Amino acid sequence: MNSITKILLVAAVGVGGSLVAQMAQAQRSGEQAGAALYATHCAACHSGDRFGGLGPALLPESISKLRGPALATIIARGRPASQMPAFGSDLSSEEIEQIAVYLRTEPDEQPVWELEDIQATHSVLVDRKDLPKKPVFRGDPLNLFTVVEAGDHHVTILDGDRMEPIARFESRFALHGGAKYSPDGRFVYLASRDGWVTLYDLYSLQTVAEVRVGLNTRNVAVSGDGRYVMAGNMLPHSLVVLDAKDLRPLRVIPVTGDDGESSRVSAVYTAPPRASFIVALKDMPEVWEIPYSKPKKPVYPGFVHNYEAGMVEALGVQDQAFALRRIRLESHLDDFFFDQDYRHLIGASRDGQSGQVVNLNVGQKIADVALDGMPHLGSGITFDWQGRSVLATPHLKESKISVIDMTDWSTVKVLETQGPGFFMRSHENSPYAWADVFFGPNKDVVHIIDKKTLEIVKTLRPEPGKVAAHVEFDRSGRYALLSIWDDEGAVIVYDAKTLDEVKRLPMSKPVGKYNVYNKITYEEGTSH
Repeated sequence: MNSITKILLVAAVGVGGSLVAQMAQAQRSGEQAGAALYATHCAACHSGDRFGGLGPALLPESISKLRGPALATIIARGRPASQMPAFGSDLSSEEIEQIAVYLRTEPDEQPVWELEDIQATHSVLVDRKDLPKKPVFRGDPLNLFTVVEAGDHHVTILDGDRMEPIARFESRFALHGGAKYSPDGRFVYLASRDGWVTLYDLYSLQTVAEVRVGLNTRNVAVSGDGRYVMAGNMLPHSLVVLDAKDLRPLRVIPVTGDDGESSRVSAVYTAPPRASFIVALKDMPEVWEIPYSKPKKPVYPGFVHNYEAGMVEALGVQDQAFALRRIRLESHLDDFFFDQDYRHLIGASRDGQSGQVVNLNVGQKIADVALDGMPHLGSGITFDWQGRSVLATPHLKESKISVIDMTDWSTVKVLETQGPGFFMRSHENSPYAWADVFFGPNKDVVHIIDKKTLEIVKTLRPEPGKVAAHVEFDRSGRYALLSIWDDEGAVIVYDAKTLDEVKRLPMSKPVGKYNVYNKITYEEGTSH
């Protein structure tokens, strides 16, 4: 609220509040007009309740990234490479703004999406027994990349041996960049922001099943035994357990605290050595651990007791618990990083001033880490430096990269960069770590860091003026693939040793690419 508005409101109160009442009535009238226009022009694709249909959900949380005039601009001009038409020639600017205001209005009742709703959306397109036993293409199926192209909502399957696309298919709207794989690398699971989860077979190059798990979904994780997929939702506040074979919905877990208040889910991770899912929460100072099977030995005190207690209500089977373990903390954590054995969790504090180390075995914080400037720990990597395991992470609000000793959690070094970064990647067979800048005037810059000297040895500018981001290595670490984040973008293939450009593949805003082998082996240089 600006100062002029405040003065008007104060004056209004002084004369009986008539102006306040008029302003409130005007807002209600605008919302009502927007609702009527929405029903006429938008409901056929996005549904009358704004939950989505042919088009995505249009609830406040679903469109939160469309700030300022961006939402009205899309209504007026449409969205390229989609079925969203332009309404600028049919509606006045005032009418378009009324629709935008209505879309940002919270519904009268909190939207729900329960197990019955999820089951109603479930579809199996191909029976697993009808899938081929071998790939329909030549090449190493574990050296494939799943490339998410956000510019026109497509996914490309890239052969990492020849660096050539072998398939391309249309994805759901606003697909989340993080593709997840079955433990054997055959299947890829994709989640969209408006709740759709897709199961795709990398052998036959076809979609197997789909289901809608929520109205605003953060991501999915696949259990280490390949039996379950867990989805984390921002709306409604829930976790959804799916059968990994065909995405059949099994269970909805409300995300509720001791006080009855609920929380959005920031992310879901799988921790194979612990046989559990780890859940990051947006609105509660807690970390959740949910076992999906019984590990070879207890991983924390009381595990067996908690596990056995949960068996009775365990999805109707006797060897799965899904018994919730709450790890309560003093403050909220944003963004997680795990050490290689999943014993420690490193999280960024909400205030962006520090980080915390949580020992998952004992279930409590054991150390603070000097990580100001909002580290992007979800993009952090580990590597060996002078006989010690170190964590390296970019920062979202500071022009630097921090290197942390994972033995005593001290800062080894802080590298100054040309701007805040988003992604950092390496490979155990590469002497280098790659870090983008992503934000600010040098968003087109990528730094190459020598992992022995911890110095920036080269800076690339692959496409001046366009964001260069998200490096991913092939299976062997021979090649590094870099994205140009633009509708008329590309994936650029570099020789990871000489740092020379080898190939440039045109793509539409390739926001992420994920190598099968590196992901299923939890390679230390990539995200988990």
